[in-house]
Amino acid sequence: MINVEIDPRSGFCGGVIRAIDKAERYLENQPRLHSLGEMVHNEAELERLGAKGLISLRHEDMERLSPGEALLIRAHGEPPATYRKAAELGLDIIDCTCPVVLRLQESILSAYRQLDGKGTIVIFGKIGHAEVLGLVGQVGGDAVVVENTAQLKEHFEKGEIQAPVELFSQTTMNPEEYEDICNYLTSKGIALNVHNTICRQVAERHRMLADFAKGHDVIVFVSGSLSSNGRVLFELCRSANPRTYMVGSVRDIDGKWFKPSDSVGVCGATSTPKWLLEEVARHISTIS
Repeated sequence: MINVEIDPRSGFCGGVIRAIDKAERYLENQPRLHSLGEMVHNEAELERLGAKGLISLRHEDMERLSPGEALLIRAHGEPPATYRKAAELGLDIIDCTCPVVLRLQESILSAYRQLDGKGTIVIFGKIGHAEVLGLVGQVGGDAVVVENTAQLKEHFEKGEIQAPVELFSQTTMNPEEYEDICNYLTSKGIALNVHNTICRQVAERHRMLADFAKGHDVIVFVSGSLSSNGRVLFELCRSANPRTYMVGSVRDIDGKWFKPSDSVGVCGATSTPKWLLEEVARHISTIS
């Protein structure tokens, strides 16, 4: 019989839990609520919330809302321009920016002011990611965003990174890759101030998830297809255990992945709901 274990540290991070709780409490008394962008990068959870009345809205569609309507800012955060636009439209903002992201935004703005036109803000993160757009917006776009050391090297060799450097990371990035970014800049001998901005909960999950993956014959990683954190953690699991498979729901599971004697670990991204992890685990346990 297949033995299935759910990683106890997988599932929503604190910021996502807080945002979804606010949305659900609002929808207890209102028929609908507009979220600026998808509340969470997980299709199954978005479907569940949509049934309750949550509607994802694009930035260019904000003007469709009437003055006084509520607009939810998700955990990823937004740039100042979004708040100004919402104020101009007379919208009632429900701000669910994750406290960790909010502190990061404030830290970047403070560092930028201290640079006073000298040096460079460098952000290690996914280009175009909602959180990163919010971070870059704090400094009016005057920052260099890199996804890896190769991109950093390219910017450096083009002379686009001037000392002193204030280095930040998107909250959900891989701590080991961030260390590589730090080491590259350190090797250049430039004045560097490194900010420890990867979420502690995320950093701990990285360290422990590899051990979880190694401790099972098969890993089933549950994540939405658009989750940046999901892709990072999936690759972490696969590097620790080659028999790692990513699924969005039970529909993606292939019984051929398993042997009757296998120990199977089920885990997921910070945007994966616990109920979905449990649903996947139950399905696997029925496979003979």
